[in-house]
Amino acid sequence: MAEQEQAAVKEKKSGNPMMLILIVLIVVLLGAVGGIGYVLYSKGIFDEPKKEGEATKTEHGAKEDAHASEAEADPEHANVFFESEIKELVLNVTNSKGKAQLLKLSFSMKSTEATIEALVTASKSEIIDVVINQISARNSEELLTSAGKDLLKEELLAEVNTIINEAIASNPEIHKNPVKELFFTIFVIK
Repeated sequence: MAEQEQAAVKEKKSGNPMMLILIVLIVVLLGAVGGIGYVLYSKGIFDEPKKEGEATKTEHGAKEDAHASEAEADPEHANVFFESEIKELVLNVTNSKGKAQLLKLSFSMKSTEATIEALVTASKSEIIDVVINQISARNSEELLTSAGKDLLKEELLAEVNTIINEAIASNPEIHKNPVKELFFTIFVIK
């Protein structure tokens, strides 16, 4: 019996060669995964992708400068658009039964006028007031339909142009009705 115990102790001391190989393989595998992860991270693979049409502030400014110089060279060039946005308005809207719901709304406006962002910023409170009045005149069922959204777009476009036209009345260089299109970027009713 003493010989069997000595043999068992000898086996435990010498270790299992398979266990050593397994530990080495795990360490190598972890090193490889870490190396690949570092390379992918350094190339920006894990960065949040930009949405189509989204630009950083410097890219946006460079695009506007390029468009402004194009517009100055050819003021009748209708394919040059500038964009401004009203972001994340949270409004009350009721359904047909009178129950209150919330509408989260953002929209952007396209214009051939290079100064549209400054014009919208200067008139932002008036534009938001128009949006509130237009939303208050509708119920949520109407706003959830495609036709209801299209009608709201048309009326907002007309009213925004009216506001901008009043702001630019003293500047004959800026054409009337500078906002050409309006796009909802967020439209959620809860």
